[in-house]
Amino acid sequence: MVRCQVVMDALERIAPKRLAEDWDNPGLLVGAFNQDIRKILVCLDVSDNVVEQAIAAGANMIVAHHPLIFKGLKKIRTDLPLGARLQQLLKHDIAVAAAHTNLDIAVGGVNDVLAEAIGLSKLSTFVITDQQEDGTVESLGRMGSLPAPMAVEDFARQVREALPAGHVRLVHAGARPVRKVALCSGSGAEFIQKAAFMGADVYVTGDVKYHEAQAAVELGMHVIDAGHFATEFPVVEVLRQRLTEELAEYQMEVIADQSSQNFFTVI
Repeated sequence: MVRCQVVMDALERIAPKRLAEDWDNPGLLVGAFNQDIRKILVCLDVSDNVVEQAIAAGANMIVAHHPLIFKGLKKIRTDLPLGARLQQLLKHDIAVAAAHTNLDIAVGGVNDVLAEAIGLSKLSTFVITDQQEDGTVESLGRMGSLPAPMAVEDFARQVREALPAGHVRLVHAGARPVRKVALCSGSGAEFIQKAAFMGADVYVTGDVKYHEAQAAVELGMHVIDAGHFATEFPVVEVLRQRLTEELAEYQMEVIADQSSQNFFTVI
């Protein structure tokens, strides 16, 4: 076993908290820095199913991408979902930490994992969030290239097959082959105009609404909406591997959520 602080230090090396957006809530959300951790479960969301997995597996720490607690709590009602979940976590002494936008932005984080999965190379910055004194530029999302131009329909199929998506939604903007790709995991429709202005042939993200799709067509850029879940879930296994490597000297067992699925299905 190791102290929770040791795990949090490892998570800080993977996804420094300073990278997080101001509105975000990463870090240790349930538990104490001095509690002993014997096993870690990595997930996208701290759902009831994930908590049950942790209890069954004997894991007493959950590291998630999405923060379990996001806004200020004024009450903890154990007859409501969040309150009941917190009650279970506290009852079983399970700590919960989150790495959210800091893991989106970090090198090797959510967006780099997504870019690699869908076949991009020559990655560069997209939405710049900060520039350090040493010249390091931090970015939400990525720009990248395909090895050769391809039809957007073929690329959409490639994205669908590469991710746990089941389906993708294609916003077709005319006879424009795809080579330059912009992406932002999760919910990134607000950056459609930026992707178009940066010369992207297609933008890959999730949670795109009707009028956002309309704007993309008017700008002459394709959009592939692969969904919030599918564009982010691949990082779970990568984060498991990274934490295992960071905590190797302690022989910490780190497992990944294997059963969570997208809330949306196509009928």
